[in-house]
Amino acid sequence: MSFLSATLSRVKPSPTIAVTTKAAELKAAGRDVIGLGAGEPDFDTPQNIKDAAIAAINAGKTKYTAVDGIPELKKAICEKFKRENGLVYEPAQVTVNSGGKQTLYNALMATLNPGDEVIIPAPYWVSYPDMVLLAGGTPVAVEASLETSFKLTPDQLEAAITEKTKWFIFNSPSNPTGAGYSRDELKALTDVLMRHPHVWVMTDDMYEHLAYDDFEFCTPAQVEPGLYDRTLTCNGVSKAYAMTGWRIGYAAGPKELIAAMRKVQSQSTSNPCSVSQYAALEALTGPQDYLAANNEIFVRRRNLVVSMLSEIEGVTCPVPEGAFYVYPSIAGLIGKTTPKGVKIETDEDFATALLEDHGVAVVFGAAFGLSPNFRVSYATSDEALKEACSRIQAFCATLV
Repeated sequence: MSFLSATLSRVKPSPTIAVTTKAAELKAAGRDVIGLGAGEPDFDTPQNIKDAAIAAINAGKTKYTAVDGIPELKKAICEKFKRENGLVYEPAQVTVNSGGKQTLYNALMATLNPGDEVIIPAPYWVSYPDMVLLAGGTPVAVEASLETSFKLTPDQLEAAITEKTKWFIFNSPSNPTGAGYSRDELKALTDVLMRHPHVWVMTDDMYEHLAYDDFEFCTPAQVEPGLYDRTLTCNGVSKAYAMTGWRIGYAAGPKELIAAMRKVQSQSTSNPCSVSQYAALEALTGPQDYLAANNEIFVRRRNLVVSMLSEIEGVTCPVPEGAFYVYPSIAGLIGKTTPKGVKIETDEDFATALLEDHGVAVVFGAAFGLSPNFRVSYATSDEALKEACSRIQAFCATLV
C-alpha cells in the first residue's frame, strides 16, 4: 500500500512550472536558452507599491491579520468592483487569499462533493482540472477550437451541463490563448446559465487590465445581474501590477460561500502575507497610469510574435485580444521529422525538440487541453522575443 494519498494520484505537477524549471536547469548547465514558458510580466513592481510595502514593514504591520484580509483592503476591493465592473459588494462578501490560485482552490474545496462536475472550456489554465480533482470533483473539459477563436459557444455550454454540474469556470482574457469574449458573446453564455439555476459561475478575471485594441473587458455578473447570487468573481494583483511573487488574489460573492472559503483558509494557510496586503492596497488605490503604458508594450510584443510566427509554413497564429500569450496551431507540422530523425507526432514532441535543438522553451498544447498547439508568453523583452521567434522559424524550416 502506498504511503501517499490516493487523491494525489489523480493530479499531475504543473506543466508550465516544469517547463520553466527545465529551462532554468539548462541555463545553469551553460546552455543558451530563451524561456517563453513563464506567465509573469518582466516589468518590476511599480515603485509606489514597493514603497507601501516598506512603509508597512517600518510601521510594524508584520503580525497576523484577519484570516481572509485586512478591512482596508477588503474595502478597496469593494470600491474596485463598483468602479470598474459596476458590481456592488460589501466587505463580508470579499475574501483575500495567497494568490489567485488559492482563491479558486478554496472555493472548490468548500463546495465540491464526489460526483460534482465542473465545466472547463479548453484550452484552459493548466491548474483548473487538477484543482477540481484535488477537491474531489470531476472536471468536464469542453474544447473551444481555433475555428471559434478558442471561445466556447452557447450550444457547447448547453450540451455540457448536466444535473451534476456545480460550477462553470470562465476565464477571459484567456490563459493560454489570450482570447477575450465580447459583451455579446458573454451574454449568449449567460443566457444559457440563466436556464440552469443549479450551475454556479467561477470567473478568473486575472487578465482584466491586459485588454488590447478595441476589446472591452466584461465579467459575467456584470453582463447578467441575474447571476449575481451564484457567481464568484475572482481577480488579483499578480499580472496587471507585476506582483506575481507577492501572492495576493481576491474574490467577491455570496456571503455563505465566502464564509465557507474563510473556514477552508483558516485551517490551511490562515491569512495572506500582511505586507503583501498593504502593497495590494496601494496597487488598487494608487496611480493606475502605468497600466496603459504597459499595455502599449504588450501590444507591440504581441504584434511582433504574431507576425514572426505567422510567417512559418504549417503554423497558424491568431491575434489575441488580451493577456500576454499566443497559442499557435502546429497542425501543419505534425508528422514531420527533425534533422535528428525525431518524428513530430504531438505538440509535446515539438516543444521538446525545439528546446533541445534550438534552445527555446515553450509549453506544449496538450498541457492546456487542446492540441496540436504551443503557448508562447510574450511577457519578456523585445530582443528575447525576436531571437526566440527567429529560432522557432529556423527550427521549423529544418522539419521535413
